[in-house]
Amino acid sequence: MRDRFLPRLFWLTLAAAVLILVWRGAPNIEGWLEGLFAPKPDAAPRVVAARGDLASDEQATIELFERAKDSVVYITTRGQVRDFWTRNVFTVPRGTGSGFIWDETGHVITNYHVIENASEATVKLADGRSYKAALVGVSPAHDIAVLRIGVGFKRPPPVPLGESHNLKVGQKVFAIGNPFGLDWTLTTGVVSALDRSLGGEGRNGATIDHLIQSDAAINPGNSGGPLLDSAGRLIGINTAIYSPSGASAGIGFAVPVDTVNRVVPQLIKDGKYIRPALGIEVDENVNRRLAELRKLEGVLILRVTPGSAAEAAGLIGATISRDGGIVPGDSIVAINDQPVDSVAKLLSRLDEFKIGDQVKISVLRDGAKLDLTVTLQPGV
Repeated sequence: MRDRFLPRLFWLTLAAAVLILVWRGAPNIEGWLEGLFAPKPDAAPRVVAARGDLASDEQATIELFERAKDSVVYITTRGQVRDFWTRNVFTVPRGTGSGFIWDETGHVITNYHVIENASEATVKLADGRSYKAALVGVSPAHDIAVLRIGVGFKRPPPVPLGESHNLKVGQKVFAIGNPFGLDWTLTTGVVSALDRSLGGEGRNGATIDHLIQSDAAINPGNSGGPLLDSAGRLIGINTAIYSPSGASAGIGFAVPVDTVNRVVPQLIKDGKYIRPALGIEVDENVNRRLAELRKLEGVLILRVTPGSAAEAAGLIGATISRDGGIVPGDSIVAINDQPVDSVAKLLSRLDEFKIGDQVKISVLRDGAKLDLTVTLQPGV
């Protein structure tokens, strides 16, 4: 009964609608009815317009991605938690990030903050294979971590190594990573600025210097992935974004490859990074206070460690007067003619060198400038 009622209702409704339109004098009612009841022609897809050749820059970008993607990896981490009631310990998913193949022996580079506080990490290759990763070493001060995976066959190639000291603002850059878990994503941009510093909030108080700023879209999950130049060479590790909203705002930062190439070999060898040092004691708070009270320039040497490279070079530390005041000794104002005006800047300048390098230390002593040569020693 219902099957008969519905068709009748449809036709009655249609007839009523036509009568209303005719009664109101609707224009072209005959054409509308003719179109409604006219037989339909066979539908066919439209003819596709010829595309033509890709633009040369498009083809170059495609080729760059195809060459580089197999060297980029997707990292997932898990962390241990303890049940409050049962006291049982189990692992839960913790986060995701990116990384890249460093060498033929299976070392993988990523950010320290990607694996920080994780109990295990899994590395997924572009061909779908996954491997449990072993932690080799970390440098929180540079936000760099080295993992290792055991790839028995069809090892992905390492990312070709570039340079960062000769980068220019305006150069094209390419970032490959896994933002929000969307694996093997390519974004492009340019070098926006150089020698940026990123504060230590949320990074164990460490300030990372000499960063590359770019406008290639970087989002959560891109961390640890490679920043490439137009030749497909590694020029940095994508490490952070500036974003009030938490998503890409066109300001991303990368650890420069010159820093990576200095730090990573030591992490592979020793499991940790040992900073080059002079063998002196300095203090940021004391230095700032003396700069305000006495118009002190540079960084005051509070103490020279006995037997250190600084002592061998003839650097002089401060002394305590009979009334308990500080009598300044040497104040470091430059490293290899690069100005130094804070303890952070001093450490940053020294970090550009390796243990065993000889550097020129410019100091103020009794108001006169003096240049001394110091062979850098391992720091504490």
